[in-house]
Amino acid sequence: MHHHGYLWAGPKQRFDDEALRRPPHPDPPPVAAPGDTAAQRIVDRYREVVTGFPVADLPPLEPAYWLMKPSALIRGTWRESKEAAAWLGERLAEYAPRLDSAAQRDVTRMAALVESAAERLYRGADVSLGFYLERPTFLSLTLVTCSPNRAAPDLACPAG
Repeated sequence: MHHHGYLWAGPKQRFDDEALRRPPHPDPPPVAAPGDTAAQRIVDRYREVVTGFPVADLPPLEPAYWLMKPSALIRGTWRESKEAAAWLGERLAEYAPRLDSAAQRDVTRMAALVESAAERLYRGADVSLGFYLERPTFLSLTLVTCSPNRAAPDLACPAG
C-alpha cells in the first residue's frame, strides 16, 4: 500500500463543473433523432465528458477517481502515511497566507488536520480537503491510498 498526493488550485467556477469531475456513465445516451436539439446536447455533453474526464486536472468528485487520471498529475508518492500527511501539512503551510478565513489559518487546526490525515491514511482511507483562497480561487488537496484503494479496489495504480 502507498499514497499519492494531488493538488489543484484554480477558479471556483471551473471547480464547479461537475460533469468533468466524474467519470462518464458506462452506458452512453441514445443517438439523438434529427432535429432533437435537447437530446443532441446530451449526446454532445457525454462526448465531452468521455474525452475530458480522463485528462482534466480537476479534482474528481470521489478521491479514488484520481487513480483514473494520468500519473503526471501525481504530486508525490509515499509508502508511509505520516510522510504523506507531512506533505499535506507542508501544502497547508504554503497556502496558509492565502486562505480565506483566519480560522482556517489557525496553526492548531492545521496540525489537527495533518494528524487526522495520517490516521485515516494508515487505516487505508483517502483524505480530501478543500479551501477557499482569495475569491474566486479554490484549493483542493487530496491524498489517495493506492494498491488497493478501499473505495475502488478495481482501479489500478496510475504510476504503474
